[in-house]
Amino acid sequence: MTEPHLPRPSFSLSLSAKSQRRRNASSPLKKSIPCSGAAQAARFCMGERTLTGRLAPCRYQIQRTAGVLSRLCALALLCVCFFFVAGCGDDDPPIPKPAESKPGATKQTGGDTKPSGQGGSETKPAPKPASTEVAATTTGADLSKNFPALAALPEVPVPRDNPVTPEKVALGKLLFFDNRLSGDAGTSCASCHDPRLGWGDGQAVSRGYAGTQHWRNSQTTINTGYLTKLFWAGEVPSLEAQAKSAITGNLAGNGDTVMIEERLAQMPEYVQRFREAFGVDHASFDLVLKAIASFERAEMTVRDTAFDRFLSGDNDALSDDAKRGLALFKGKAGCIQCHNGALLSDESYHFLDVPASDVFNTDPLRQVALRYQHYIRGVPEGEYRNADTDHGLYYTTKKAGDRGRFRTPPLRYLEFTAPYMHNGTLLTIEDVVEFYNQGGGRNENQSPLIKPLKLTEDEKFALAEFLYSLSGDEIRMSVPELPEYEVAADVAAAKSSVPQESEDR
Repeated sequence: MTEPHLPRPSFSLSLSAKSQRRRNASSPLKKSIPCSGAAQAARFCMGERTLTGRLAPCRYQIQRTAGVLSRLCALALLCVCFFFVAGCGDDDPPIPKPAESKPGATKQTGGDTKPSGQGGSETKPAPKPASTEVAATTTGADLSKNFPALAALPEVPVPRDNPVTPEKVALGKLLFFDNRLSGDAGTSCASCHDPRLGWGDGQAVSRGYAGTQHWRNSQTTINTGYLTKLFWAGEVPSLEAQAKSAITGNLAGNGDTVMIEERLAQMPEYVQRFREAFGVDHASFDLVLKAIASFERAEMTVRDTAFDRFLSGDNDALSDDAKRGLALFKGKAGCIQCHNGALLSDESYHFLDVPASDVFNTDPLRQVALRYQHYIRGVPEGEYRNADTDHGLYYTTKKAGDRGRFRTPPLRYLEFTAPYMHNGTLLTIEDVVEFYNQGGGRNENQSPLIKPLKLTEDEKFALAEFLYSLSGDEIRMSVPELPEYEVAADVAAAKSSVPQESEDR
């Protein structure tokens, strides 16, 4: 499979490069001002008067030199004025020093508020990025005060009934990569959440169980331990519930819980590992889910990103373009209205009217999957017989206003999780920026928050640079060596104890 790293096509030269070019272009103007010609002429004239005594020619030379000098001074003044006028357009003004705040006061971090001076392991907030303040007139008013503050991720929350232990994590990793949890023993969690593909599957719409195709994009499992609404329409509230739905779903794993338990019982290594992790002699399906969820919470969390380091006080963690993109994110682009908080998601539902996917018009199995989804979720027959659109939240609420609404996806790890949106129709981060810049799909029922942004090419580039800063290092992982089937010792012993019939009979 191909590596998931996305190219970063730039829309134009960066603003800082333009500023440098302007500075370089202005340098010859300063060097072209002659300052010593008049003085040399005067010295020559005085010397000739001394040597020859001819005062009149010297006076003529002085007058001529004075005229040249006045013209040169005017030219110098014009050049200086041009230099200052050109400099006023520089996009990289000096960064003012952030004001110190008293202990216990509220510090401002790029427009986000967070209490300071508290004890414990809480990370100190970053100084206010001065560049976003300077750019406020061009990046729009800061909207962040009206929404949960952008912040570093805390420790992943762990449910009381499933504490994370090393034994559970090791067991959960094996189960995550094991095909034998599916109906035909051919599909594992990693089939749709591949570590080489951003822990998704790299396709616009995911693959399905053998003989089927899926109807939605496969989301990454990175940082899902923080979510309270999983899947694109928020159908389940926890990693344990998500694993159950994926393993047993007809279009995903299609696994039977009793069959799964018996398969695990026929692998002594699994029997031993469940004993070590949970203190049981027989693995239950519920414990399978808990082990997988523990693995995801422990090994699929990314908290050290350039943006997190910036929030922690490292002002150099973000480039000037990324800082400008942050200001746009909170201002003119309005992204923070939905992408806020530490996870950069409000976990709410919005109708964006993203472009339709062609796969439902060209692949019969995709059409079967979509209509099947309508049917099992209780959509009236007259509608599901002609289904051509994923209704999102409507399947759960049956409210007309929820048609086409999907949960806001988090933006962390974004660089590695293309393509984007519930149907994978936007292929790059730049495509996503352009989609919002155009005002979404322009459907009359789409979210009122989606409006044309009128971003310049430089602003689109800067916004994309900020989005790239949210990813951190890629988590790579090889497939572990999985346990093998063996005939259980008690079964083998029982078989050997059965008397064999005589060959004479």
